[in-house]
Amino acid sequence: MDYEILKLIWWVLVGVLLIGFAITDGYDLGTANLLPFMSKTDSERRIMVNAIAPHWDGNQVWLITAGGAMFAAWPLVYATAFSGFYWAMILVLFALLIRPMALDYRSKIDDPRWRAACDWGLFASGVVPSLVFGVAFGNLFQGYGFDLDNLMRSSFTGTFFGLLNPFALLCGVVSLAMLNMQGAAWQALRAGSPIQERAAKTARLFAVVTIVTFALAGVWVANIPGFEITSVIDPNAASNPLAKTVAMVESGRWLANYSKYPWMLIAPVLGFAGALGVVLLAKTRFHALTFISSSITQAGVIMTAGFSLFPFILPSSSHPEVSLTVWDATSSYMTLAIMTFVAAVFVPIVLGYTIWCFYKMWGRVTAEHVSENSHSLY
Repeated sequence: MDYEILKLIWWVLVGVLLIGFAITDGYDLGTANLLPFMSKTDSERRIMVNAIAPHWDGNQVWLITAGGAMFAAWPLVYATAFSGFYWAMILVLFALLIRPMALDYRSKIDDPRWRAACDWGLFASGVVPSLVFGVAFGNLFQGYGFDLDNLMRSSFTGTFFGLLNPFALLCGVVSLAMLNMQGAAWQALRAGSPIQERAAKTARLFAVVTIVTFALAGVWVANIPGFEITSVIDPNAASNPLAKTVAMVESGRWLANYSKYPWMLIAPVLGFAGALGVVLLAKTRFHALTFISSSITQAGVIMTAGFSLFPFILPSSSHPEVSLTVWDATSSYMTLAIMTFVAAVFVPIVLGYTIWCFYKMWGRVTAEHVSENSHSLY
């Protein structure tokens, strides 16, 4: 198998892992975001929590696996991103650490104040990653301020607050809206009345917000400068980010791939069509189709970002020539070849296990179910 093909395979696999995270852990994050607002009593909050608590940890494995795949397949990207955005990563890490503590200890003390504190902890554990992930993707289109020396050591010139620019914040709102839609669609599927009715209305609301903000982000990204490789690239050559030239070009660069590869238009179409499907289906009894439509939106939005950026993975706004791309930021041929063999064996197993878990936990969580399991952790 050519080195070029291996590089493309791992670009696709990292994207698949991110999509898997958005679909599965997305409804956990969305539920946490909506928990203080979509429930009125402690019993209703327990219903919402019990709809996600038994399997949230398995869903988060998608994010851990994506980080591991990035470390092995794109070591330069991993090193640059995780060192340059240290404080943003720490913020997400601490937010995610709150979730297991709030879930496992929520019902340990029968005190309304304690449970309220846990519920707001869950809210923080959901809204912070939801926003930060979107802001991170938004900054990719504008480039990060970093440089590489001759030993491939990165130096970051940006600041945490510099990441909070208007376009990146808009992308954060897109992320927050689509994950809230995912969480609401999951609650409409899994929770009994009256949570189900509220969740259906909430899913429709955030589907509309997703459509509007996704469209605004598309218009905005069409009018900001982009990056373009101006030298000849050998996709089969050894990775070397310093062996190319990159130029900042005027608006429209990030849409060029859709003219060059028209089939990529399927990504934004799926993003809009999935959200529109939620608007139309959420008011019906077809809650499984509503959740599937919401999941299609998660895939479509992430694919749109990946297709627009290709072949760039981590552009540099301060030194465009050291921008990291699919062709020059990957591991060696042997590393990718071994990893591809391992992925060919285990990815189908993971997907099969995920589908089996969805099948096993099919069924509604109701107030009666919660009362019958009053001594459960949740």
